[in-house]
Amino acid sequence: MPISTDESPRDAAPEAGTPTVDIVVPVHNEAKVLERNIGRLRDYLVAQFPVSWRITIADSGSDDGTGELAAELAARLPGVDVVRVDRAGRGRALRAAWQASDATVVAYTDVDLSTDLSALLPLVAPLISGHSDIAIGSRLLPGAEVARGPKRELISRLYNLMLRVVFASRVRDAQCGFKAVRADVLGPLLDAVTDQAWFFDTELLLLAEHNGLRIHELPVDWVDDSDSRVRVVPTAVQDLRGATRMAWRFVTGRGRIEFADARRGRLGDDFGRRVVRFGIIGLVSTAVSLAIFLALRDSVGAIGANAIAVTATFLGNTWANRHFVVGGGLPGRHWRAALAVWLGALAVTSAALALADAVGGGLTLQLVALAVTWTAATVARLALIRTWVLRAAG
Repeated sequence: MPISTDESPRDAAPEAGTPTVDIVVPVHNEAKVLERNIGRLRDYLVAQFPVSWRITIADSGSDDGTGELAAELAARLPGVDVVRVDRAGRGRALRAAWQASDATVVAYTDVDLSTDLSALLPLVAPLISGHSDIAIGSRLLPGAEVARGPKRELISRLYNLMLRVVFASRVRDAQCGFKAVRADVLGPLLDAVTDQAWFFDTELLLLAEHNGLRIHELPVDWVDDSDSRVRVVPTAVQDLRGATRMAWRFVTGRGRIEFADARRGRLGDDFGRRVVRFGIIGLVSTAVSLAIFLALRDSVGAIGANAIAVTATFLGNTWANRHFVVGGGLPGRHWRAALAVWLGALAVTSAALALADAVGGGLTLQLVALAVTWTAATVARLALIRTWVLRAAG
């Protein structure tokens, strides 16, 4: 389909100069659809986008004429530019185009335009206003309308669930090809991102969360492209390898980024809010531990039942505190603190139960011993989170 060249007074060409938003379209061997979809995108921006813009076609190693067609479109159409890299890789293409951009906000959308373009302004508005640092479209938020097959839907949900469990991430959809970043935080982020392919998005988001950047996520309307070149299973395997690498990177304390004055400053000490969340998690963990203790006490003894109870709630308690209390930053330090509390609680509680048995105490005395030692462990966990994790994370 040819690109429209009929421009009414309202549909004026974009003004020359530095745009507010640079929308990058990464491509690799997309000659069949490039002209049609760049035309759709440009027509929409000319007619309905209220801020200055540029479209940058980022070609990564195409050998089907995509690069030549992109250059022809850039020469013919005002507001369209092109960046080329020699090797394939979506992350490589985005990195090159974003680093070359002079816009206030850089964004990208897949060339198939699976995401409805009406979401473009809501995507970039929080970044232009300074409210958020990164904005992403989500196919998994309430309100999103999505048309795609069950295989992709299942893989996407499982992958994003894994990210939420392993990294305590609050992002619902890390893979949607519809994202935007403020330029003043982009440089340090790109310096820290190492992936050049499909995991690029996830790595960027994990690093942003890890370092306390504000991520705005909005539901989008999304229609699966039946002609997509993405190989789902190999891409999923690459993503899992990337997630394993990032988990190790965070555990070893190598995920911190210096943003200077670009990142929002904290409003102050929000420890009161954290304490309330910590207390709720503690009550739930205590109830579960007590239920396990009472269920197993007669069969394995008080000390054995306590060991199982404390261990059974250790992972869940630590994950919940990481997700709801600690937030981003220093997961390795947080887990080491939790491990120390678990070992200490196990030792002290076992000793208290042994003492209760030695003096002939029954269930009542055992419960008193548990109440005292579990409380001490809770206070120790809170103190370590406060002094060793949060303060170190800044």
